[in-house]
Amino acid sequence: MSRTAVLVSCAELPTGDGDDDAVVPALTSLGFSVEWAPWDSSFDFSSADAVILRATWDYAARRPEFLAWCESVPSLVNSAAVVRWNTDKSYLVELLDAGLAVVPTSLVAPGSSPSFPSSDFVVKPSVGAGSRGAARFASGADASAHVASLHAEGHTALIQPYQSSVDTDGELALVYLGGVYSHAFTKGAMLGSTLDSSGLYLAEELAPASPPADAVALAEDVLDAASALLGILRAELLYARVDLVRGADGKPLLLELELAEPSLGFRQTDPGAAMRFASAVRQQLA
Repeated sequence: MSRTAVLVSCAELPTGDGDDDAVVPALTSLGFSVEWAPWDSSFDFSSADAVILRATWDYAARRPEFLAWCESVPSLVNSAAVVRWNTDKSYLVELLDAGLAVVPTSLVAPGSSPSFPSSDFVVKPSVGAGSRGAARFASGADASAHVASLHAEGHTALIQPYQSSVDTDGELALVYLGGVYSHAFTKGAMLGSTLDSSGLYLAEELAPASPPADAVALAEDVLDAASALLGILRAELLYARVDLVRGADGKPLLLELELAEPSLGFRQTDPGAAMRFASAVRQQLA
């Protein structure tokens, strides 16, 4: 039985950034006809069996419009409810309150005054992608002007102590497909990097990785907690990327949980990952 899968992108990157190239033949081999389409195009998304967010990286500047579009697509994966929750990084505070090992996070809404950590720290918008709008400050610095600029743009500011392990080890990204661990890769520090030619994300140094047991354990706990907060089963998440760093004590901490449109590192892992993704798409439709 032939089914249609649409990989959703944006006008600047209509067929993504290349990371998903292997997904197309994998889906095709499992009986899907596959197309790419920008989310804000005239494409009839209601006719597709699976509408899969992949490279919608212009959403941050148009989030209300993007969320309204998500809610209009009945076959969207991950679901519109997941996207709404995950595209505002205030979810980190919810996970922190649930007892997860999360990089300490505070939120400063427009009209509120910030307080800053005594160590080096990062300030970024709670709604954003690709580290745009993020800035690092030295211990004792007054970042009020940056917070004010985020507030002026309508953003809530998110403040976190900078994790120095990023400078040496980068981030560890663990990828789950259909709620099951698939593969992992490392990401170098992005702060201070240059924008990609599309202007939508900062360039990263990526490499394959074998995650240690404590990182896997935390990633599993994060997925369980997030699923509980969302009121869904883990298997209902077509994809999830859990980004971890090492804290000062050497233990893993959650930096971000990506459930909306993350790069999944298919170019940094074994060829079977694309087939695992395609199989997980079929699972979503079962």
